[in-house]
Amino acid sequence: MCICVDCHWVERCQAYHAVERQHGVAHLNSHPDFRPRQPRIHVQVMDLDGDGRGDLGGTGGVGVEWDVRACSDFRSDTGRWRRWRPEGALPT
Repeated sequence: MCICVDCHWVERCQAYHAVERQHGVAHLNSHPDFRPRQPRIHVQVMDLDGDGRGDLGGTGGVGVEWDVRACSDFRSDTGRWRRWRPEGALPT
């Protein structure tokens, strides 16, 4: 799970903005002004055919999951993303 959902900087963060873009979701802020130091973005390629083999040869294609897993500027603010999007589905 992306640590950004519980970070003080989430709506202003350029790294989270990039993750939103990769996921194709609406941005919390169209012009983020905070550039985090050393964000670590985990990118996972997944088989989408649901056969459980875990390989990339299935007929269902592949999906890519992007998550910030670490950041030098992470500042805990539990529930911050939820306060910005109270009706939205929490990113997983």
